[in-house]
Amino acid sequence: MAQNLPQPPLKDAVICQVGLVVKNADRIAEKLERITGVKPSEPSITDAYDKARTTLRGSPTSARAKLIFFPMGQLSIEIIEPIGEPSTWSEFLNEHGDGVHHIAFTVHNADQAADALATEGLPTIQRGDFEGGKYIYVEGEKNLGFILELLEFASA
Repeated sequence: MAQNLPQPPLKDAVICQVGLVVKNADRIAEKLERITGVKPSEPSITDAYDKARTTLRGSPTSARAKLIFFPMGQLSIEIIEPIGEPSTWSEFLNEHGDGVHHIAFTVHNADQAADALATEGLPTIQRGDFEGGKYIYVEGEKNLGFILELLEFASA
């Protein structure tokens, strides 16, 4: 008899990004451009709480970050320089120094995927909105060796 097992939370997800957290985004972007020949996006600053509604472990935070993106074929490299605290970015930087912070997956329903991952022992760390979508960071370092980011983009 066939069992109706739940779908894996990331069954239809697509890996789209590797995120680096660094002390100096401009310095890292300059070096990465020099060695790859890829021109990065212009730096941008994430929105303040009133627009992004950023939370860290369920509590509002004024965390912001400078972002620079490198399109690298099917994936992009996101360089993140924390501005303000508390955030998963500043925690990572304080604990590890510059390095790979997360692997991002595009999903159709980030909240649903995050809820399902929480039942697997992978709780939400930080979440927020951005123009055109939302992100959710999921604690995967202990179980997988990396943080997962769930990216949901608004339907066109």
